[in-house]
Amino acid sequence: MRTVSVMIVGEKESFLIRTLVKKLKDSGFEAYFCNTVVDKISAKLADTDAVIWYLDGVESAKPLVAHFLDDHLADGEKSLILIGEKNETNELARHFKPGIVSETFPRPLQTEQLIEYLQRSGNPGATAAKKTILIVDDDPAYMGVIRDWLRGSYKVAMANSGLQAIKWLGANSADLILLDFEMPVTSGPQVLEMLRSEEETASIPVFFLTGRNDKESVMQVVSLKPENYLLKTIQRDKLLEVLGEFFRKA
Repeated sequence: MRTVSVMIVGEKESFLIRTLVKKLKDSGFEAYFCNTVVDKISAKLADTDAVIWYLDGVESAKPLVAHFLDDHLADGEKSLILIGEKNETNELARHFKPGIVSETFPRPLQTEQLIEYLQRSGNPGATAAKKTILIVDDDPAYMGVIRDWLRGSYKVAMANSGLQAIKWLGANSADLILLDFEMPVTSGPQVLEMLRSEEETASIPVFFLTGRNDKESVMQVVSLKPENYLLKTIQRDKLLEVLGEFFRKA
């Protein structure tokens, strides 16, 4: 198994950050510091498995950097960890979509807890062997919850509209799409029709997500012949069970 690479970003390479880098290296991680500058982060992000943003009480949230990371960590392949006082991490976390921040740690940092978390989470870069699930829903809070439920077992990507999903699929592949049935502008059935009309996406399995369980609504969903449909009230364990069974049969 390859070494997990950890990028620690911050305003400056302080003594505490240098100590953290050393302890991570001593624990078997590849660790290095990077200033909170988009160009510098971008140059190294592709080879990084986890990003740790260290807030030292002086640096405030940098919206431009946060926006960049929010876009580039959305596929679930890399972890984002925030370190700082509670008010600092809360302020920074609000710049990210639900589910992007995988964990927060208070300052002063208990380094052993961070290392234990990284070791327990396994190698984030190993997710390439996992199945990829694309969640399409106009409710970012709901997507964030589902992403958090799935991210330990699957690579997870999110799209907040049908058109964004089609665009994402133009450059990426998915093993399954969880598709909201009712969305504004482009509805779930319309998205399914577009997927089925293109050779590259026609064979991607689709599970509809629906908030309605009355007979008429269910029959409407089933008539479109998705691989399955799930009620949005489904609980975490049941969702994982259904997905696991689907992939085992596939």
